[in-house]
Amino acid sequence: MSQIFARDRGWSQAYLSDEERAEIEREAECYPRREGLCIEALRIVQQHRGWVSDDSVAAIADYLGVGAAEVEGVATFYNLIFREPVGRRVILLCNSVTCWMLGCETLRARIGYELGIDFGETTADGEFTLLPITCLGDCDHAPAALVGDRHHHDLDPDRLIAILRRHEEE
Repeated sequence: MSQIFARDRGWSQAYLSDEERAEIEREAECYPRREGLCIEALRIVQQHRGWVSDDSVAAIADYLGVGAAEVEGVATFYNLIFREPVGRRVILLCNSVTCWMLGCETLRARIGYELGIDFGETTADGEFTLLPITCLGDCDHAPAALVGDRHHHDLDPDRLIAILRRHEEE
């Protein structure tokens, strides 16, 4: 494969590991056409690498036999596919109308005070990234957030910070 997509990392990520390919092939059994595997391949690569680089998009496109623009379109459509590096734990803070009315801005401000980050930023130690998300579908228990893969609702600033501290200890 062409190394055009390589960056200044000392090595290229313009490939899929054997493990990533094996996982994609296991998922292929559920899809009649390889194009349908695009979101699964993106999810698998992100699970292994933490985010999906341009190199990874090219590698997925090459492996599935689809255009890189098609993979990019899927990657940018889904807000849980991270196209830039993120921290080890991502805080997705719901900022829908209901969560906004019930205090998501107070939660954002407290995260900013405690962790020194705002939306789109990562802590200096690389532990947390804070991102907005339009809706977590938990309006009856707002405000809500997803921390890593854990859903939390009925949040107040103290409870959210306690949750983040528990995540740090894990």
